[in-house]
Amino acid sequence: MRTVIISGASSGIGWATAQRFAGGGDRVYNLDVRAPADPPNPAVRWIETDVADWSAVRSAVTQVADAGPIDVVIANAGISVRHGVLELTEADARRVIDVNLLGVLGLWQAAAEVMVRQRAGVLLATASVNGTRGYPFYADYNATKAGIVALCRTFALELSPWIRVACVSPGAVLTPMQLTEYTPAMLDEVNAKIPAGRHAAPEEIAAAFHYLASTEASFLTGQELVIDGAETAGATTAVFGTGTTIEAVA
Repeated sequence: MRTVIISGASSGIGWATAQRFAGGGDRVYNLDVRAPADPPNPAVRWIETDVADWSAVRSAVTQVADAGPIDVVIANAGISVRHGVLELTEADARRVIDVNLLGVLGLWQAAAEVMVRQRAGVLLATASVNGTRGYPFYADYNATKAGIVALCRTFALELSPWIRVACVSPGAVLTPMQLTEYTPAMLDEVNAKIPAGRHAAPEEIAAAFHYLASTEASFLTGQELVIDGAETAGATTAVFGTGTTIEAVA
């Protein structure tokens, strides 16, 4: 039985990932500001944590480490605010960066200190194809996701050979955040521009995390795994719409 920490596991990709690891017999800790919306799983313990608060993150990681080794940490918590660059406010931008980028850095750093002492561990994170392609109306979000890929490479170089590091970059995923930000017509327009013809299910991204945490991926580190139904394989990407400001939580 492994011990797995996942941030932002109360819904969406994080929730699906927590269920995937727990279903395989692992002990999972969910660091999230909100309690899970779905029926509780006794194998997944919620620790109320704002990942933007590094002291709270460190306290949560210490709490888990006091019970034994930490095997896998997945920094998944993220938020987005759909708005044009001229609508962007300092408060929105700082919150997105604090959660999406500094939240990954703080959690990984706290976990890495434990894993270095163990001489073992896997650090994973949810990035996005938004970090490597141009997508309008998400300037701050896009920047944070590009930053996660850079963190992945840096942590891998500094912490090898004992700790492996990787990130998953999904394309369009049918999560509560996506359903909040997009109308059915907008979802259909995105699907029409994805060669696979649909959004990914959160469970498909969870399966990628489960693989990356396994011994089958033992030589994979410092890499970004893109899962987007070939959306970014060609010259176009699924971008559309107007700069309406909508806040959502992953």
